[in-house]
Amino acid sequence: MKSTVLAPTTLIAWFDRTGRDLPWRHPETTGWGVLVSEIMLQQTPVVRVQPIWQDWMQRWPKPSSLAEATAADVLRAWGKLGYPRRALRLHAAAAAIAKNHGDVVPSDVDTLLALPGIGAYTARAVAAFAYGRRAPVVDTNVRRVVARAVHGSAEAGPPSTTRDLADVDTLLPEEDARAARYSAALMELGALVCTARNPTCVDCPVRVDCAWQQAGKPAYAGPTRPTQRFAGTDRQVRGLLLDVLRGASGPVERAKLDLVWQHDGQRDRCLDSLLVDGLAEQTEDGLFALPGES
Repeated sequence: MKSTVLAPTTLIAWFDRTGRDLPWRHPETTGWGVLVSEIMLQQTPVVRVQPIWQDWMQRWPKPSSLAEATAADVLRAWGKLGYPRRALRLHAAAAAIAKNHGDVVPSDVDTLLALPGIGAYTARAVAAFAYGRRAPVVDTNVRRVVARAVHGSAEAGPPSTTRDLADVDTLLPEEDARAARYSAALMELGALVCTARNPTCVDCPVRVDCAWQQAGKPAYAGPTRPTQRFAGTDRQVRGLLLDVLRGASGPVERAKLDLVWQHDGQRDRCLDSLLVDGLAEQTEDGLFALPGES
């Protein structure tokens, strides 16, 4: 049975009025442009992604153009978006698309899932947002909207792919184009209104029927995920080491890398992990560089 709380007509009309004018939502944007945006937007705010996405699309407008680039060029262009392994996965996916799919991003979820580095969320997002397919697209924002509006819980709790996809699939209209638009509206509602902290319920198009509102907006009492920090983490140290390699015109001495972090053990561990992940290489004479520059 379809939920009347998140009725498609109401939510799509709200999205048509208030949705952000993002470049990857423009009708002329190809499946490649949508795929690049979805990879970049994972755990990264829109404001940081937009200028880098625009640079990438000018520089590498097709999968084949990115596939021809070196891994070092790709990592430099990725800049400070974070989680740089995403850049290498996108590079690998571009090569597969260029070789096996006529330089056109596939529209079928299963075919997208077969590409290197493309997971369940990204495959469904590309199918929906690039090709107007009916596919449940579930991210953190969508899970939170459904938890509140449908289930009356302040938070969604630990993720469950099967349960989460089933929740959203039940809400989706049957028509492909309408379902895709609805998926975008759900995400936008979570990003702009039904936010994790300080939701602006007064602006919510479904506030009257929202189960969480009707229950008096009770606090969440279920299991929670630990709060992620950045300062002092391996992720920060890896980023600092990569900054040195990206800023160099060639291989650098170990001494330059040693300057970025005072704790030897953590710095050594992070440098080793960059080598293992293929984000850095060591030359025969002990220097360090981005992949392909050693």
